[in-house]
Amino acid sequence: MYDVVIVGAGVTGAAAARELSRLDAKVCVLERGEDVCVGTSKANSAIIHAGYDPKPGTLMAKLNLEGNEMMDELCKDLDIPFKRNGALIVCTDESKMGALDDLLKRGEENGVKGLKIVRGQELRSMEPNLSDDVVAALYAPTSGIICPFEMTIAMAENAAENGVEFFFNSKVIDITRDLEGLYHVKAGDKEYVTRAVMNAAGVYADEVHNMVSADKIEIRPRRGEYCLYDKEVGSYVSHTIFQLPTEKGKGVLVTPTVHGNMLAGPTSDFITDKDDTSTTADGLAEVLDKQCISVKPLPGRKIITSFSGLRAHGGTGDFIIGEVKDAPLFYDMAGIESPGLSSSPAIGRMAAEWAKKTLGLSGKETFKKTRKGIPHFADMSFAERSDLIKSNPLYGQIVCRCETVTEGEIVDAIRRPLGARSLDGVKRRTRAGMGRCQAGFCSPKVLEIIHRETGLPYDRITKCGGKSTIVLEHTKGQTTEEAEGEGKA
Repeated sequence: MYDVVIVGAGVTGAAAARELSRLDAKVCVLERGEDVCVGTSKANSAIIHAGYDPKPGTLMAKLNLEGNEMMDELCKDLDIPFKRNGALIVCTDESKMGALDDLLKRGEENGVKGLKIVRGQELRSMEPNLSDDVVAALYAPTSGIICPFEMTIAMAENAAENGVEFFFNSKVIDITRDLEGLYHVKAGDKEYVTRAVMNAAGVYADEVHNMVSADKIEIRPRRGEYCLYDKEVGSYVSHTIFQLPTEKGKGVLVTPTVHGNMLAGPTSDFITDKDDTSTTADGLAEVLDKQCISVKPLPGRKIITSFSGLRAHGGTGDFIIGEVKDAPLFYDMAGIESPGLSSSPAIGRMAAEWAKKTLGLSGKETFKKTRKGIPHFADMSFAERSDLIKSNPLYGQIVCRCETVTEGEIVDAIRRPLGARSLDGVKRRTRAGMGRCQAGFCSPKVLEIIHRETGLPYDRITKCGGKSTIVLEHTKGQTTEEAEGEGKA
């Protein structure tokens, strides 16, 4: 019996879980995947938007600004990498300067601080590698870059430390409401009874909503493809470079990442398959072509990987947030596309306010607001590394050469609250496998460490859950049961 069941462990669900964990309430999160941050939240532009783009008066505008303003304290409390590097929205045609002026006015109406239009030498001194066609730009100093994996994981870990339960591989298949007003949420072979449901299911939020409401909604997945560049070109630009927005979004951006890479993308294409995160030759060609509108050509040989993510498009021009009219105490947090990452802390706070008001919940004195992340060996000084190795020799064993990730970090990632159980789970927490060789060197050792630390047989350890196993079968007659015993021993 729960006070609140949250469906979805992406950044919105994690933010709601953390804010609800401030209350004296019993809360759980049901996630269809094998870990937190396995959907939209793991594959996006990693931008904290300033808030100049959303239409004034919308929830997008309100929550974007509030979320942006919450980010410094959140990242300090939860040890999340975050940098306010500022953004430039470039204009390449004098005839379109009116659109840039309109964007400035819209941002000011939304309450965004510090906006100004820059030109000429001032602009070129800010970004020498801008395209020669750029004539002016809107400067938004409050825009920032963040690690979306660590942001989601940090909020989820903090929520778990404060009593929220997480259940993975738990796809919601049915929701009913009984005569007493309680919801019965079926996920897998289990049933969870709760006073309230909060729907943060990303591209599947329409399916969850439509289980309880006659007023149906539709979420369309919109795929965006990206190219990630090696750290050798990580300083090509220092600000996030946007193009003037269109009906398809903010266009192809070029931005540094908090870990020192350079990112370009995304495309914007509606698809029908909500699990299709494939990349295409046409999509990547579009990224390479359109990034040159903003900046001088980046060296294509420095691309180390490409990927795509899905955005949950609700078709309303705004987020779909609030209590469902014909389903009391069922709350949607749906259609959370850009600026969803930026808005998530404010959405989580809104969720806690719903719970306090409608369920009569109060705050708890034992709430722990801080969380310490995994020590990142690569970012430490020589003295700091020496001290860490003395305290734990596993930090002296380099596993991922490209990103300088140690065995100590990987073990920490596995042993933490909501610890990693897959190669991608380790990757998102430590960056092991995110470097130049894209896990070509370190995967076997990471697999071995997961097996040793968890007791999971090798043929049950996956790359990213489901059927993505790495090892197919045992050799020399060893059975899975024998391997399990060996791992536990």
